[in-house]
Amino acid sequence: MIITFNKYQGAGNDFIIIDNRSGNFNPSDSKLINRLCDRRFGIGADGLILISSKPDADFEMKYFNSDGKTGSMCGNGGRCTAHFALKHGIAGKKQRFLAFDGIHEAEVNKDIVRLQMADVNEYKIIGENYFINTGSPHYVVFTSGIDKIDVNQEGKKLRWSPAFAPGGTNVNFVETYDKGLYIRTFERGVEEETFACGTGVTASAIASVLKGHFGTGPVNVRARGGNLKVELEIKKEKVINIWLTGPATFVFEGKIEK
Repeated sequence: MIITFNKYQGAGNDFIIIDNRSGNFNPSDSKLINRLCDRRFGIGADGLILISSKPDADFEMKYFNSDGKTGSMCGNGGRCTAHFALKHGIAGKKQRFLAFDGIHEAEVNKDIVRLQMADVNEYKIIGENYFINTGSPHYVVFTSGIDKIDVNQEGKKLRWSPAFAPGGTNVNFVETYDKGLYIRTFERGVEEETFACGTGVTASAIASVLKGHFGTGPVNVRARGGNLKVELEIKKEKVINIWLTGPATFVFEGKIEK
């Protein structure tokens, strides 16, 4: 079986995207997904995305971590998927699609994609830090000098902390500066630092507003792989109208034998 795919990246967060509306790709084949995402023996990516048909939406986005297991919501993956859907005539510039955490809207303007994220109805304050689920669970640690932090070592410790049992969490180390945030993320499922994480950027921006570092937005966020922006509103302890904006870049198209 020959698999046709597109490689995309959003602020350095990279994905294999496959149009699976025909249903030919078996999503339960975790070993295949893991091999395709392998950077030495496969295509190489932080995750794999399948686009499936959905009668009451433009399409359904199914996200898998690079370990081959089903993932939760992926913000940068969602933005790249929206760009892919427009490029391949699956949806228009304004889209409505289903993901792990429900329906999302997206707006594509050339290589910039604005994605509506799910509302946040609750969050936890743990010490001086925040635990927020933005479609994926994130622990946001405010600190300084994050370029000197061993994100893989420190992130792995917190990722499996009993406080986040049984599934663990993603971990974001965040430093504030006058124009916004600088973030580095240890991503579960990838099990190492990624160049960006859309749900992590979103959680960190929300935490920064809740902590009083910024007004209600937009919050500019610098990740290792590029710059993103988060718009949001706080209403009676709920966070609503959350939009994640940034680049979604087509890298190449290819075919690989299963």
